[in-house]
Amino acid sequence: MPPKTIADKKSIIGAYGPWAASLHGQPSLSFRNPRWKREQLASWKKEAVSKTREYLSAPPQPPTPKVQIDRTFEYDGLIIEELTWQLPYGSPAKAVVLKPKEAKGPLPAILALHDHAGKKYFGYRKIVKTGDDQHPLLTEHQLVDYEGRAWANEIAKRGYVVMVNDAFAFGSRRVLYEDTAGLPNGPLSTKDKSDADPEKAENIEVYNQWSSDHEHVMSKSLFCAGTTWPGVFLSEDQVALSILCARKDVDPQRVGCGGLSGGGLRTVYLAGLDSRIKCCVCVGFMTTWDDFLLNKSYTHTWMTYVPVLPKYLEFPEILGLRVPLPTMVQNNNQDELYTLPEMKAADQILKEVFEKAGARDRYAGRYYDGDHKFDKAMQLDAFDWFDRWLK
Repeated sequence: MPPKTIADKKSIIGAYGPWAASLHGQPSLSFRNPRWKREQLASWKKEAVSKTREYLSAPPQPPTPKVQIDRTFEYDGLIIEELTWQLPYGSPAKAVVLKPKEAKGPLPAILALHDHAGKKYFGYRKIVKTGDDQHPLLTEHQLVDYEGRAWANEIAKRGYVVMVNDAFAFGSRRVLYEDTAGLPNGPLSTKDKSDADPEKAENIEVYNQWSSDHEHVMSKSLFCAGTTWPGVFLSEDQVALSILCARKDVDPQRVGCGGLSGGGLRTVYLAGLDSRIKCCVCVGFMTTWDDFLLNKSYTHTWMTYVPVLPKYLEFPEILGLRVPLPTMVQNNNQDELYTLPEMKAADQILKEVFEKAGARDRYAGRYYDGDHKFDKAMQLDAFDWFDRWLK
């Protein structure tokens, strides 16, 4: 029996699925299009990056802010710095930098991008451990998603300067109840909610639910402002990248990035659009626009989408904008956020892009049994990939 086509399959938007999927066809700026030749790689990238930036509509990149070092201490064989900087809008952004205690620089560096996980109260703290008094909810999160490991610590121990920054709307950058209090916000009312005693577990759980419900409001509001959530992520992550690259203990020619889930999403846009990222690992966030459109948009945050961009590039081709720079994608075979056939289709697209550019050895697509995670085996593969290209 021949495989089912899109026209034969049910979709989450009913009978409109096949029609909607037909609207973008092969995106017009796909490097896989025969009109682009290998020798035109530079001109294709220029045009495709320009179009991607146009639809991302990232807010203007601010000057690199002054960084305040709040605390420096030793833990887990690492020197750890807690940092704060002020962007032109919102609460001060917090970050942490980790490096081996005995390290002598300049060292290769990693911008480690934390996940989403429906937990916006926490940001960078989700992938680091800075003391034995770790919050129980963070211990649980790392056990479930990272096999009990603070992966930013683990890769720092291998000889990297690692920075983890709070993403827009997470951790120190989260939306506070007090800033929306009294507004006619329907089910998002902040009545009986308070920013006081924020570390109390039950208050964190309530905030995480409220902030998840608030996502559609934030996303629609950003659209009305003429920007997109991925565009804001990109802008703020580029500020963090500039701060990391400017450090005296960092070799700016050997900088990578990576992360799981929401961190994988941020990797797609940052690594795809900023050539300062010399090596990347996207974990648990790779599929096709058709998978989102027909099967899985309900499992994903509003942070994922850039209106109109699918007409020009397939989702994996956003990451493919970085070709020929080294790129790894890690997929879980039973990941409930995607369908396996579309994960494999995205993998094939990236293989074709890198092969056409004459850089097939610089792309690796890996598959692991299990659901949505970045466990020890995956971490070790990712760390080896960084070692291969950054050391």
